[in-house]
Amino acid sequence: MFTTLTVLLILLAALVVAVVAMTVKIVPQARAGIVERFGKYRTTLPAGLNVVTPFIDKVRYVIDLREQVVSFPPQPVITEDNLVVSIDTVIYFQVTDAVAATYEIASYIQAIEQLTMTTLRNIIGGMTLEHALTSRDQINSGLRGELDSATGKWGIRVNRVELKGIDPPPSIIDAMEKQMRAERDKRAMILTAEGDRQSQILTAEGSKQAAILTAEGERQAQILTAQADRQAQILRAQGEAQAISAVFQAIHDGNPDQKLLSYQYLQTLPKIAAGENTSTWVIPAELTKVLGTLGGTFGKIPADGGGSKVRVDLDEPVDDDPAEEPETSAAVQQALDAAKAAEQPTITSPEVVNDPIAPAAEAAGDDTPPPPPPA
Repeated sequence: MFTTLTVLLILLAALVVAVVAMTVKIVPQARAGIVERFGKYRTTLPAGLNVVTPFIDKVRYVIDLREQVVSFPPQPVITEDNLVVSIDTVIYFQVTDAVAATYEIASYIQAIEQLTMTTLRNIIGGMTLEHALTSRDQINSGLRGELDSATGKWGIRVNRVELKGIDPPPSIIDAMEKQMRAERDKRAMILTAEGDRQSQILTAEGSKQAAILTAEGERQAQILTAQADRQAQILRAQGEAQAISAVFQAIHDGNPDQKLLSYQYLQTLPKIAAGENTSTWVIPAELTKVLGTLGGTFGKIPADGGGSKVRVDLDEPVDDDPAEEPETSAAVQQALDAAKAAEQPTITSPEVVNDPIAPAAEAAGDDTPPPPPPA
């Protein structure tokens, strides 16, 4: 009797424990429990301690509401330029409606994988390989939009889609490397040519500036040299004019006679014959008449004028700019007129003589004819 009662108590305690276990349900944080009554959805249990009707209600599924990451294996995709590339993706999604995720789709993970594959083929199929390699953000945005709109009715929100890699065939990779190498070589050559061009331009500019400066310097030097020559010629001409004026003034003040002029002429003749190759020279007959004319110009100089009227002081300082007297200017003008008249003599035939005394005798008024020249 005691044994039967003990067994009954034990069975009753076990039944109570089972009933309590079936009544009290603890749902973890960020989870949701789907409760079914006789196989039909009844309610969703939130996180924490929950009480259900035992033997009638049953927690069928516990759905994870946290964001999940799923990586899909590489999938072959054909681009617009008929190249097969291998693309693997990573999907970040989160269940927002546990009931829809439980009853609207049998396996939302597999459904997301297949949807990702088909959507990716549609997007990549409209791009070339080069465009696909440089447009990952565009592919991610388009893929996320398509997946989010398709999985919304399943109670799933796609937060982010990332392409882990786009792997072209090995032959295409080799061709791309060659193209990249050629492009870099081209850029290097362009930069080198641009540098050479810039260097030549700068060199030409420097040469141009140097030539301009050199020409400018030569121009200034020539201008200064010409100005110096001009100034020197002006000063030389002024000096010669003053010298001539001084000589004419001295002659005028000295009151020379015909003998002095003849003596000066005789001193000039050896200078004419001073050349190395001079053996014979011609003395024009008009020269004696010119001397006579010059003598008559200076006041009808007599044969014996009595010498100088004014003693010349050799120690007297020379005036750099002597005042020109009116009488001297008139005498100089008469001398110039006489010289112009002498340029057209009445007798045009020259006499060839070897005796230098004849011109002096003629200038002195001697009518004795000169001796004949030697044979």
